[in-house]
Amino acid sequence: MNRGKEAALRLARIADAASVPGPGVTRLPFSSEHSAAVEIIKDWMTAAGLKVHIDPAGTLIGRRVGPTGAPTLLFGSHQDSVLGGGAFDGIMGIALACLALETLRNDTLSVAVEVLAFADEEGVRFPTALMGPRALAGTLDPEVLDLVDTDGIRLREALERFGGRPCAIDQARRSRADILGYVELHIEQGPVLEAMDQPLGIVTAICGIERHKIRFRGTTGHAGTVPMDARHDALVAASRFVAEVPGMAASWPGLRATVGTMTVRPNAPNAIPEDVSLVLEVRSESDADRKAAATALAKLASHAADLQGCDVAIDRTYEQPAVLCDPALSARLADAANHDLPRLPSGATHDASAMADLCPIAMLFVRCRGGVSHRPDEFASPADMGAAVSVIAGLLSCYREDSTL
Repeated sequence: MNRGKEAALRLARIADAASVPGPGVTRLPFSSEHSAAVEIIKDWMTAAGLKVHIDPAGTLIGRRVGPTGAPTLLFGSHQDSVLGGGAFDGIMGIALACLALETLRNDTLSVAVEVLAFADEEGVRFPTALMGPRALAGTLDPEVLDLVDTDGIRLREALERFGGRPCAIDQARRSRADILGYVELHIEQGPVLEAMDQPLGIVTAICGIERHKIRFRGTTGHAGTVPMDARHDALVAASRFVAEVPGMAASWPGLRATVGTMTVRPNAPNAIPEDVSLVLEVRSESDADRKAAATALAKLASHAADLQGCDVAIDRTYEQPAVLCDPALSARLADAANHDLPRLPSGATHDASAMADLCPIAMLFVRCRGGVSHRPDEFASPADMGAAVSVIAGLLSCYREDSTL
């Protein structure tokens, strides 16, 4: 059977395991849908010749032992989804890694290999994310275990019911000396590869992110009595700023800037807006560019406020540095493709960003139709997935005992 078609069938099974009513895939961490998915993924791992266990943080791990003292090469991604998401985001990387290992089941490798199925990358159920890789890297804040979901269930309780061990979560930490690297396969979640007519791409970096809460304050008044030239309209000031953001971002190569939320007060049709709060998010693979662009955008916000006679306050609420993919591991991934693959950054965060605190990382992107992700119509073709399996199998072949590399 074509490996891409087999991957599609496997992903269909995992989508069926997300049986929450409504369109698309909803599979939240430590839920009944997660438990159903684990049983399916265990079958994938067993078919690949892996021995399976769940670590204290709830990560499902399939391990193939290597020679005594050999380092471990890690593959993985996340099994969870957003609400009403697609069938490929995250989980595809687990399926394809297992398929690649199946092709080499009878080969002797010079390294140990593990496939990791992380529980929570999306951060939908609990207000935290990347718990599994952070536990492995030793960077997990234990206080997140006391966070609660919308039903009032604590993360530690959900994890314990699932079969994890919150009281021993520090035991999930791995030694950097024992790990060769981490490779993650993921759909691109964007349109670049499709526009280039390329099935696969190698990720150069995972973009850094920062968010700013920006508050414009003006003066309210009656919409019918205050003359236009006497107004201090906070919404007009905010709108001037928002309209400038796309042009400013476009002048910085690779930069992404978005205003995705806005609150207006008094929010009445017959009152001039006096208070507008919005969140500006800036992403770039260059931390220097990201910070410089955020500074430039803050000046734009101040100028927009001045034009309307308003005040503005800017507060940075979140920052995540960019993570560079390892050149050597990425080069091995490229060599395994036997032809040039495009290089591109990831604007989205992945488990790999947290794994970078443990070991070198590399990522392989798979083209997705229309650049669509986090939607029910998310799709990667069997042919493209088959190509990804071949690349991962080629990478693993570099570690065969009879390999000259």
